[in-house]
Amino acid sequence: MELKQDSDLYAIIKMLPVFGKYSNLAWAYVELFGIAPMSKHTAKIRAILEVLKMVFQAEGFTFNRKRYSISHAGIAEALNVVVLKNFQDRLENHNYLKKVMIGISEKEERESGKQAERDLRKKEGGLMSGTRYPEAEEVVQLPQMKEVPPARLTEGQIEENRRRLKDMIKQ
Repeated sequence: MELKQDSDLYAIIKMLPVFGKYSNLAWAYVELFGIAPMSKHTAKIRAILEVLKMVFQAEGFTFNRKRYSISHAGIAEALNVVVLKNFQDRLENHNYLKKVMIGISEKEERESGKQAERDLRKKEGGLMSGTRYPEAEEVVQLPQMKEVPPARLTEGQIEENRRRLKDMIKQ
């Protein structure tokens, strides 16, 4: 039993860096589940933190068979909303957090869509005005060149190519 608790505590300590500057929010969220004393409930704490870890690492989650994307800042905002809410009872599952994250995820999606639309309009305006060069922050993707094996030319072919080049230069 003690060995299991030690392995759970070790796993909890190892996953704390995943949350980075939001680790305090993660611990405050764990406390909403009414887990006390910690020494007797290390497996449940580990399970809760592993769910949060998966959300943080994937920057997304699934709810009702639908996938949502959310940034680290969005997850922290959702955790903050949940932690600051005064619950009468302890939490039983992550559904409330996920519902808060859905709203934030949809807001982030709308904002990124609006930003993409603004960027596209700016780019179109530049093209319409005759500006054909990319802006400083824009990255231009060049097409991939296919690999061509080196040519194996004979001496006669090399001399013929030199003669053609000289003729082109003279013209």
